[in-house]
Amino acid sequence: MRSIGDMAGDSGPSVSALRFYDRAGVLVPAWVDPVSGYRWYAPEQLEEARLLARLRRAGMPLADIRLVLAGWSAADGDLVRELLKAHLHRLGQRLSDARGEFSALRALLDHRENAMTSLRIASARLSVAAPELAAALDTVRFAVGTDLELPMLGGVFDIEGGNLRTVATDRYRMAVARAGTTGHDEGRVQVVVPTPLVDAMRALLGGEGTARLAVDGDRVTLEVGDRQATGRCLDHDFPGYRRLLPAADGRRALVEVADFREALETGPVRSGEAGAHDLGVLRVEDDGTVALCSDSDGPGVGTSHRVGVNRAFLLDALAALAAGTWDRLVLEVSAPTAPIAIRRPDDEGAFSVLMPVRLED
Repeated sequence: MRSIGDMAGDSGPSVSALRFYDRAGVLVPAWVDPVSGYRWYAPEQLEEARLLARLRRAGMPLADIRLVLAGWSAADGDLVRELLKAHLHRLGQRLSDARGEFSALRALLDHRENAMTSLRIASARLSVAAPELAAALDTVRFAVGTDLELPMLGGVFDIEGGNLRTVATDRYRMAVARAGTTGHDEGRVQVVVPTPLVDAMRALLGGEGTARLAVDGDRVTLEVGDRQATGRCLDHDFPGYRRLLPAADGRRALVEVADFREALETGPVRSGEAGAHDLGVLRVEDDGTVALCSDSDGPGVGTSHRVGVNRAFLLDALAALAAGTWDRLVLEVSAPTAPIAIRRPDDEGAFSVLMPVRLED
């Protein structure tokens, strides 16, 4: 007789899988100790366990495997062959269906890429107040992605109608700001501007006056007075960030920026695992106030409205949105697993979105 551990080591399925197959009636041990409940397998069951492992790797459902094993033990070769033939036919049909779906998806992808390419090769010329564009760049700069394997997260200018949106995301946070423009009303133009060029543009926006932005295909130029910064855009499509824009339907708390920053920097914090960021645990009360939770706050204390957030990311977002001008910001929390939004109370076009961090109570 083989123990369940020996059977797992010799046949392929794990101990937990063998327990599952026992409960499912697919491979029942020859004997179970009535006192300890330990499973023992007969020598001839090793071949059945190996056969079961092969059939599972081939994707055969358990109901058919049960019949195959029954036919195998009864030396009913015809039954086993018919079951294998039927499963192989199903696999062939599924493969054919999958190829059809992938072909349709490739066609949709080509169509989307062509549509996005048309946004990149378009031309635009517009004017924008230099302080307004500077503020928009400062609001999002902290969230620009730096992953070399994801160059499309370098930052984006999204021009449509009378608005220029600056957008940045590193997948864990996203920042959006808006500046009013004049001179462009010919549809939407989107360009991914590399970070060094964004910084060079920002350096030109130190005073008052008007900045002129020109997009010519894959080239973008910003002129301020007699100075300019120009360069090529990245040949990548920025993610569809508009789908990620938060709806204003969560619990809203108006926070005093200075007090909230101090609370985050000096208040309770959860230390993450080695190499992980420290977490702040927020709780938005029914009266619209927000508090920081400590580890002593049990899961029953406002559980449905407690949310974990990367503390450093939240501090960055507060600094970028306040920018020395706004004393108050709006914090929105809808659910522990939903993104957290931070907005300016008088400007819905400027906000940051932070992904929540799962809390283990």
